[in-house]
Parts: sequence; structure tokens; C-alpha cells
Amino acid sequence: MSVQVLSSAKTELPFYVPVGNEVRLFELAYQHHLPLLLKGPTGCGKTRFVAHMAARLKRSLFTVSCHDDLTAADLTGRYLLKGGDTIWTDGPLTQAVRQGGICYLDEVVEARKDVTVVLHPLTDDRRLLPLERTGELLEAPNDFMLVVSYNPGYQNVLKQLKPSTRQRFIAIEFDFPPPDIETGVVARESGLSEEKSRSLVVLAERLRAMKGQDLDESVSTRLLVYCATLIAAGMSWNEAIQSAIIEPLSDDPDIKAGLLEVVKAVFG
Repeated sequence: MSVQVLSSAKTELPFYVPVGNEVRLFELAYQHHLPLLLKGPTGCGKTRFVAHMAARLKRSLFTVSCHDDLTAADLTGRYLLKGGDTIWTDGPLTQAVRQGGICYLDEVVEARKDVTVVLHPLTDDRRLLPLERTGELLEAPNDFMLVVSYNPGYQNVLKQLKPSTRQRFIAIEFDFPPPDIETGVVARESGLSEEKSRSLVVLAERLRAMKGQDLDESVSTRLLVYCATLIAAGMSWNEAIQSAIIEPLSDDPDIKAGLLEVVKAVFG
């Protein structure tokens, strides 16, 4: 099964700095059994936020990175041969429902359409998960929560959430943090000084202004942390920026040359 599942019930909170009312909204959604949709650009902190909230609420977290081949059976489970016997094995969604955990489907629009059909009964007042192959009808306990995310910038005609699915969730819109907060995050995560981290954030703001012109996706907070980590480890600024920012953003020589011009304008 090509599904990556991470299960944890950590007591230590993963580092996350709130930008708005997202923590309170998540807590209310959890308390009132409401499914939650997170939308925002790649690398802006959606996954870290969910991990932070799962630890804050002391719930197990089942994280699934969705992709083109992800099927409903990958989430619910299937019969597998073990030692000559055919044994039912729960998928991550079923495990979360049985245990009362948080199931997080990252980039849900990448999954096949039969996945959303499975989710629908869990996103209304029924909170049910039908397992056709075992004949079970699981009722989600109060501790279960469904969270999904996607990047609206990558949506196209073939890959988008149907309105009938979107309207089953309450939603939080994420963006990159304000400069002061992003500077603190980059410094905290990389070990680079705040002064130097601030310079990278200034560069990111300039590069983000190019989105929609030359770039399909702008530099993420994640990439800034990677770049700062390399610099803190002793790599030169030019090498770190080239490896952690320029190369990940584009393969086009002309676009990369344009990005380097922005770098020169910022750092002189």
C-alpha cells in the first residue's frame, strides 16, 4: 500500500507560531465534531499546524500524503494474506475512527475521486464509516476528527474539490506568516540569527511578488528554513540560496537567471 502514515500522541508540542485565530478555530472544530479544511500554498505551515494541534489535544495523528494512485481502500483497509490466512487490515482512516484519533489527508485533491465518496458520511451529522468488505458500519467517536488540506494554486479543471465536498467542511485559509513571525520561525528552526534570517525573509517577499508572472509557486517558509540551515552550517550564502531556493523553484534557465537578479538586488 503506497500510503505514508505517521501516528503519534506526543506530549511535546511541535513548534508552531499562531498567526490568527487558527488554534481556537481548530479547538472548536474538534470539540463540536466538525471536519476541517486547510487551504494555502505549499510549505506555509499547514502540516506543522495539524501536528501541533494533535499534540496540544493529546490525540493520535494519522497523516496521509495523497497522490494520484491513492484509493478508498488505501484509507479504509483491505484483506491481506498473512501466513496462509486472509486477514483484514485497517487503513489509516479506519484506525483513526476506531481509536478516536485525528486523520489528516494532505493535498486531498490529488487522491482519486472514490476517496471523497468514502469521506462524505464522516463529514455530516452521521459521522459514519461504512466498510463494505467487512460489513461493518463504524460510528466515529467524539475524539475522532477529519482534517484535509490542499493548495488552491495547483487546482485545475481535472483536480479540484467539488462544491458538494467543500461545503462539508469549515475552512481556514493559510498564507505565509507576516515578516516578523516568519523571521522568528526561520531563526528558531535553523539556528541562524534573527538578523540574517530577516534578510532571507526580505528576499522571499521579493520573490513572492513574481508569482503568477514567472513562477507557478513562490518560495515557501520551508525553503527559507532549509536555506538558513545550510548557512548556519557554514555554507556560503550564494551556494545556499542557489541550492535551497533557486533550484527548487524552477528548471528554466531564463527564470533562474531572473531569480538571481532579484537576489543580487536584495543583497547587493
